[in-house]
Amino acid sequence: MYPAVHAEKTPDKPAYVMARSGRVVTYRELDERSNQGAQLFRSLGLRRGDHIALCMENHEEFLSLAWAAQRSGLYFTTISSRLTAPEVEYIVDDCAAKVLVTSAAKGEMAQGLTGACPGLIARYMVGEPGPGFESWEAALNGQATDPIEDESEGAPMLYSSGTTGRPKGVKHPLPSEPIGTPPPILAAIMGLYGADDRSVYLSPAPLYHAAPLGFTMSFLRTGATLVIMEQFDALEALQLIEKHRVTHSQWVPTMFVRMLKLPEEERARPDVSSLQAAIHAAAPCPVPVKEQMIEWWGPVIHEYYAGTEANGFCAINSEQWLAHKGSVGQPLNATVHILDENMEKLPPGEIGGIYFESPTTFEYHNAPEKTEDSKSPQGYTTLGDVGYLDEEGWLYLTDRKAHMIISGGVNIYPQETENALITHPKVVDVAVIGVPNEDFGEEVKAVVQPVDMAEAGPDLEAELMTWCREQISSVKCPRSIDFEPELPRHPTGKLYKRLLKDRYWGKTDSRIV
Repeated sequence: MYPAVHAEKTPDKPAYVMARSGRVVTYRELDERSNQGAQLFRSLGLRRGDHIALCMENHEEFLSLAWAAQRSGLYFTTISSRLTAPEVEYIVDDCAAKVLVTSAAKGEMAQGLTGACPGLIARYMVGEPGPGFESWEAALNGQATDPIEDESEGAPMLYSSGTTGRPKGVKHPLPSEPIGTPPPILAAIMGLYGADDRSVYLSPAPLYHAAPLGFTMSFLRTGATLVIMEQFDALEALQLIEKHRVTHSQWVPTMFVRMLKLPEEERARPDVSSLQAAIHAAAPCPVPVKEQMIEWWGPVIHEYYAGTEANGFCAINSEQWLAHKGSVGQPLNATVHILDENMEKLPPGEIGGIYFESPTTFEYHNAPEKTEDSKSPQGYTTLGDVGYLDEEGWLYLTDRKAHMIISGGVNIYPQETENALITHPKVVDVAVIGVPNEDFGEEVKAVVQPVDMAEAGPDLEAELMTWCREQISSVKCPRSIDFEPELPRHPTGKLYKRLLKDRYWGKTDSRIV
């Protein structure tokens, strides 16, 4: 289960296709390019367990770079291409990367690293290199296309999105199995979703994020063909499904919302009947949104709940979800426990912290206190989410613990309010946060991105507040609504609520900031 095997069997088969440029990278090219990268890393003195960092957009070189590190036994950190130079500098220094590879498109950010990151022994740029960077292409051209002698499996070490503060690196032990041994995620992709060498996988999200990276690397192990979107566009994604007869794809709920908000004639035109498995995760999906997706695409919608920490994996298919609407599944490789604030187990139906009992070990790099904070006295670990189990053991997410609003002593989980508002036809995106209230400590505030910003104002605010009160308890409804042309949402679907909260709380000592 390795691209090198497919390079021998089907050298001219497309490993991946870049959606907009149409650039095709065959398995032979992927194998040779990643071998050259591995040879370069060895020539620089990098050995098993060393670290590189990669910061670029969805570029045709991205996956060959990742595979160069993977087959060299290196840790590789894929950094969000949306970060600023100081944010990239922090991650490069924190993970102790010896090599940084970026792209000409990130040239402005790269120049901000001049004189920074003293631990780097080499800096490369794909495309025309800027000052202080060498050409990645030129460096590779002098390297052999044969595998290095000491090939071994490496591993990604990814950082959280930093939605509530400094990002933290999630570090797992390097695999000890021989090169080509299938990782655990591959068993899930093949067993649950039927991935094989006949699959065509659409990746609409940034490759630097955990799920897109894990899924693309895994599908390449099966010998499938990938279609990589440079940027997500709702209509383009649907057209690509038809054009390439896509069988598998991986999404976040905001992408579903964007596609459903397209004009009916536009979204109905592309033929999506080739889809066998449309997989989504990253955030709770509003029930009405998922109902519409299943009605539209058929029972091919799959959901899972997991994290970069890999401490647990829950899954649910369309038929199971229709019988347990709102659930994110049952655990496949761990036991789920719901714990209260005293770390005592809660019965079915009661909301608390979600903890996994699992043999998987991980640590937050250079942050032992955060590693310990993720553990319960029983040795269970959490991703920081809140939810509950039903009588049959199906898990339901409520929200992130850090997002909880405490108003007059009442715990309010914003996700439920957001789910109600996002279904309004005039709403494209929404964030619900707690803002200061002298009497209650906090009150519920909604920040809405309307379909038409020209409609933003008191009338739409009143309409949305009435809509919300018709669906959920008034205590959970916003006391006020602000409008923005765009919310600070990461391409992976995660919302930077911290940036919104800071506008209302400023630099106070509130627990919210």
